[in-house]
Amino acid sequence: ESTGLELDQDGCHHQKFRQDRHIDLRPRSHFGHEGVDHFGERNVEDIHLVAVDQLQEYIDRPVVGRGMDGGCHGHRRYRARRWPSCTVQPFVDGARAPRRYRPVPTRAYDGPLMARVLSGIQPSGDLHLGNYLGAIRNWVTEQEEHDAFYCVVDLHALTLDIDPGQLRSRTHDTALDLLAAGLDPERCTLFVQSHVVQHTQMAWLLECTATMGELRRMTQFKDKSEGKESVRVGLFTYPVLQAADIVLYDAQRVPVGDDQRQHLELAREVASRFNHRFGEVLVVPEAAIPAAGARVMDLQHPERKMSKSVNSPLGTILMLDEPAEITRKIKKAVTDTDGEVRYDPVHKPGLSNLLELLAVATGRAPVDVADGYDRYGDLKADTADALIELLRPLQARRAELTADPGAVPELLARGAAKASELACATYDRAAQAVGLLGRA
Repeated sequence: ESTGLELDQDGCHHQKFRQDRHIDLRPRSHFGHEGVDHFGERNVEDIHLVAVDQLQEYIDRPVVGRGMDGGCHGHRRYRARRWPSCTVQPFVDGARAPRRYRPVPTRAYDGPLMARVLSGIQPSGDLHLGNYLGAIRNWVTEQEEHDAFYCVVDLHALTLDIDPGQLRSRTHDTALDLLAAGLDPERCTLFVQSHVVQHTQMAWLLECTATMGELRRMTQFKDKSEGKESVRVGLFTYPVLQAADIVLYDAQRVPVGDDQRQHLELAREVASRFNHRFGEVLVVPEAAIPAAGARVMDLQHPERKMSKSVNSPLGTILMLDEPAEITRKIKKAVTDTDGEVRYDPVHKPGLSNLLELLAVATGRAPVDVADGYDRYGDLKADTADALIELLRPLQARRAELTADPGAVPELLARGAAKASELACATYDRAAQAVGLLGRA
């Protein structure tokens, strides 16, 4: 018997194959790997039919039961997904969910099995060269090697004094910049944090697990609240929201820098405590040392990193700066007076910063770059030219995306739908575990 297969994900997402797929329906005893007639299309590789009593053995994704938020509830029926492979599995009652959940690496298209990785960026200002060379360029590489989820964390930005209209535009523009830099929605999941409601729902479950003492020890809270008479509660609790961001997607790897290591340890501790109380529900993430990226320093204050939140117009090269502006900022970059070109970050931080910029833009080591120069002026001129060429493709791609106003919202909606599928499943497991009553 042949039938058209409809994709139905009960509120999380809904789509159909562009053409019917014909599947031979077999008795339950014959369930297993079934071939699919592709009709010339390449996106769907195969379909696995799984009976409920075989779920423990075959399932390769979180079990979605009766939703706690109304967004992902359903009855016992089969569903299909097209990412990263097409798999059919049943909706089951939450009580039948496995007692111990372990994520299985996903298969991205026709590539090898991949671990899931999660990174986020706050839309607190215009992206600059340090963001690109220190993180975003690594993300572009990671999307080829991992099941990568990238999030514009607009809810975190609410801990700052920011105009609502500015927050809205910065969130859009941050996503636009990430796409222009090379993130590909066909290879990664790019979405906005507030578009997936389970972030705040999971954060509350974890806030009821974390302790005041743990949050008081967060050094970033101490630094940002120092000297202020009044501090927002959100600044105090946002590490818990960050933990929710991580555990929602069963992320096995979380690339962290030194400034975020403490927050990841909090996420691990809270997830472990939750599991101790309610069973093995959440995946406890592991810290991953990110691929070495350039540590780009402020051109006017080379003792500190280039930053979105610090006002340093001449010290910060924005990803969208015009060539003339990049040249002007490099020419005015702070160096020193001894006139010797050598790589020495301790005693010559300004000059060493320029050498590192030219090195990362040309794929060389800073020491090797220094050997080719006798004068600061020549080094600055070549550094400016190299950075202009480095950013030119990104700026051209951004102009193309800007010409289509609907492109970014459409891509973000697609990413949010995909992210919601995982987030719904994880939140449902956690909500059921703590005893919340699901919707009928």
